[in-house]
Amino acid sequence: MQLDLNLLTTLDALLVEGSVRGAAERLHLSSPAVSRSLGRIRKLTGDDILVRTGRTMTPTPYAMAVREQVSGLVRQAGAVLAPSRDLDLATLERTFTLQCHDALTTALAAPLLAAIAERAPGVRVRFLTETAVDTDDLRHGRVDLEIGATAPELPEIRTETVGHDRLVVVLRADHPYAGSLGLEAYAAQPHLLVSRRGRLSDPVDEQLEAHGRHRRVLAAVGSTATALHIVGNSDAVVTVPEVMCRPLITAFGLGVAPLPAPLRLPPVPIVANWHQRYDTDTGHAWLRDRTREVLSAVLGGLQPSSSASPTMMPSGPRT
Repeated sequence: MQLDLNLLTTLDALLVEGSVRGAAERLHLSSPAVSRSLGRIRKLTGDDILVRTGRTMTPTPYAMAVREQVSGLVRQAGAVLAPSRDLDLATLERTFTLQCHDALTTALAAPLLAAIAERAPGVRVRFLTETAVDTDDLRHGRVDLEIGATAPELPEIRTETVGHDRLVVVLRADHPYAGSLGLEAYAAQPHLLVSRRGRLSDPVDEQLEAHGRHRRVLAAVGSTATALHIVGNSDAVVTVPEVMCRPLITAFGLGVAPLPAPLRLPPVPIVANWHQRYDTDTGHAWLRDRTREVLSAVLGGLQPSSSASPTMMPSGPRT
């Protein structure tokens, strides 16, 4: 049975107004159009709905019995087709899933959770680490917001570059080159790479090659914390985003210190990705706003070099 839900709207107007003319004015339709709809309603229900009593129309017992139900159905349909854009943070009960690498999580989690708890105590956040392979987690709703250095090449994924971080060289605090590290010495050190896929090269090697230098990559590890721990206990060095890694170094007391890179390296973008289904979701938009505010505050006044190429992303979290 195929139902025209517009008939519910017409029936509701007829029962409220008690006449075809009144219902037509309420619905901004012509009286003949409402009369035709009333005829269809009578045929579907097997009831007259409204009957003439002198100069007025009187609802039948059936019409009186379903009046409140019809009105409720029309209100529910209106709520479904025109969802409220009001967001009551005090009563919001929701769990959001964010995915980012460990340095970003360490820098982001504490201030973001504090901002959420202050205004939306019913909101919980699930932080997931990056996986070794690309997934469809954003597309299938398993991840609400992904933060990294690149954007998935999918037309339904929305992307926003929140800011940029600067690459620095991190080495042991009592490393022989802890005070100063030139290009020759930098290239000569054993290097670690942070790579979720285990890659043993990145665009830093291209920059070194342009200067006639090569480096020896000792190992690739899946997390920044692991790389910093190794660096703190060896002569190896690692090139990482400065601001994002600063809380991790402080939190774990890893005995390492950053130095400016001895060659010009492009800045690392901080990119937020989400599925287009959440574009008009007020709760998700609120989460994006809070995440943007926290990341902007963490990055502070750090500005990328104007001469750096925006297309190169060495040591980014999606390698």
